[in-house]
Amino acid sequence: MLPTAISSPIIHKRANGVHMGLNTDFPDPSFLKAADGKWYAFGTNGNGKRIQVASSSDFNTWTLLDIEALPTLSTWETDKDHYAPDVIQRDDGKYVMYYSGEAKSKIGHHCVGTAVAESPTGPYVPSNTPLSCRLDQGGSIDPSGFVDSDGTRYVVFKVDGNSVGNGGNCNNGVEPLVSTPIMLQKLQPDGVTPLGDTVQILDRGTADADGPLVEAPNLLLHQGTYFLFYSTHCYTDPAYDVRWATASNIAGPYEKTNVKLTKTGEDGLMSPGGATVCGCGDRMLFHGWCDSAKTKRCMYVANMSLIGKTAAII
Repeated sequence: MLPTAISSPIIHKRANGVHMGLNTDFPDPSFLKAADGKWYAFGTNGNGKRIQVASSSDFNTWTLLDIEALPTLSTWETDKDHYAPDVIQRDDGKYVMYYSGEAKSKIGHHCVGTAVAESPTGPYVPSNTPLSCRLDQGGSIDPSGFVDSDGTRYVVFKVDGNSVGNGGNCNNGVEPLVSTPIMLQKLQPDGVTPLGDTVQILDRGTADADGPLVEAPNLLLHQGTYFLFYSTHCYTDPAYDVRWATASNIAGPYEKTNVKLTKTGEDGLMSPGGATVCGCGDRMLFHGWCDSAKTKRCMYVANMSLIGKTAAII
């Protein structure tokens, strides 16, 4: 299908390497470099699509494609609220998408689903067995795939505890606050079948430190250190940001740095979060409100570096 007319504006790079990549609603962007040499980004439902897709030849200039990556639904999900997709390529060349879909059995709450395609743009065919639900704890959202140095596949995701909270900020600002843990699940080589028990690797801290939640996990290994990137606070809050924790073992313990990699006010950003960092450690996509009306979240591109246990936008 042909690209739509929506693409990135003329690029004026800011001093620290951040610029708007898509001036349209494209929340929770993830990305990969596909076998054809192009970069593909995947976003939460918007612009009339369940799962959005954008492409780039250089990671700087992006074009939103007129493609529905998930044209069919699984038996367990409704046709509403498809959040935070992430795509990996398997050893057999096929592409696996992890995404959050609303569960028919508990409306307003989500499971992590999987879908497989021959091409990075789809069509992705969903499995009728969700990877994780945990509906009694609020549901499962924000999946992100990871391949360790030995080739073992994992997925990290958030248990959506704030969806069963007691009200207030992101429904979890009123005591007692509910846990919103980040979980690590080992997978079989097919990238969709769980292997062994799920391990908790992070959780929200105090309300002062993390707000009502931690979410949007993204895991990578860089020079022997595991970096777990995540967002804190509510996505509508100016305090929403991207932070990271590190560990020497994939299962942790992970030590929070409590350093804000992105924050409101820098480079004109508003509530910047929901990030995905390249496994190479030199580039990142994230979203922020497009303007003060806060009706759309645009996609931003950042150049970055990882040195030791430190991450920085450059």
